Amino acid sequence: MKIALRHGAGGEETAQLIHDIFAFHFQNEILNRMEDAAVLPEMKGVPIFTSDSFVVEPLFFPGGDIGKLSVCGTVNDLACMGAKPLYLTASFILETGLETEALEKVVASMAATAEEAGVTIVAGDTKVVEGNGGLYINTAGIGVRPVGCGISAENLQAGDAIILTGTLGDHHATILTQRLEMETALQSDCAPLNHMVQAVLDAGVAVHAIRDITRGGLATVANELAEASGCRINLEEEKLPVSEAVKGLSGILGLDSLTMGNEGKMLMAVPEQEAEKALSILQKNKYGKDAAIAGKVTEGSLSADRPGQFPQSTATAGGRVAENLLKKNMRIYCQLRR
Repeated sequence: MKIALRHGAGGEETAQLIHDIFAFHFQNEILNRMEDAAVLPEMKGVPIFTSDSFVVEPLFFPGGDIGKLSVCGTVNDLACMGAKPLYLTASFILETGLETEALEKVVASMAATAEEAGVTIVAGDTKVVEGNGGLYINTAGIGVRPVGCGISAENLQAGDAIILTGTLGDHHATILTQRLEMETALQSDCAPLNHMVQAVLDAGVAVHAIRDITRGGLATVANELAEASGCRINLEEEKLPVSEAVKGLSGILGLDSLTMGNEGKMLMAVPEQEAEKALSILQKNKYGKDAAIAGKVTEGSLSADRPGQFPQSTATAGGRVAENLLKKNMRIYCQLRR
């Protein structure tokens, strides 16, 4: 059956859609009450809240789909702040012509990913618009972190080691090859990373900052962190983890893995003396097996070199992305070294 405007009209068809697909897969004690808002249990700790929207073409791709992507994206945003994700909302905008079988597959994928991440989907909404079978998802997430947790971009410090939790560019490369109808073995890295992050925190590692490496890739994330902290991030090119498949595709299409998006990788900044401990913990997790220490944080600012521009040293083959990516005044820069 295809989605039609009547499925968003609030009548019998809407109720049937909610009952057969959303309520069936997302059912839990809170959602089953079908109230106008979810009543949540009291939470101990500092509440952390985030929201995100997801648009991807194609809806299904090797390694995931838009449903898995929406849960992972929100869960990972909370984990980046040192929070334990607890509850999600999920709102859907359905275009007419969307097959209900495809919708149910997406919803089932969301439910399975939420179960893996240990979060509960407690509220949602559905709207139908004229279209060509598309699907868009908005999620919001609530988690808690301990009082005193100081994980923040502002807390990046000179002397920190920069750890990347895995290979770069896998999701970007997968989506691109799917759109180009290229047959490859590439798979998206889409994954919930909260348990992996929690393992590092539970081990007592003094994590200063975490960012998930999504749109804009590592180059953008590193520059944002450096700008927020007033420090300089030095990445060593030969230590950046990139799969041979992504390297091959990048060479053919002229891409740069430093600017390619990911959906299951993070940058983590920890004191240098704790870097090996954190790395060992990450590598024991299936989503962190390719983690690597790829650089360090030092003191410095852009103004000490050439105000308003990236220094000449970043315009090398290893650092070419920075000047092309962010042509604006910045207080610091990401220096890539061979």
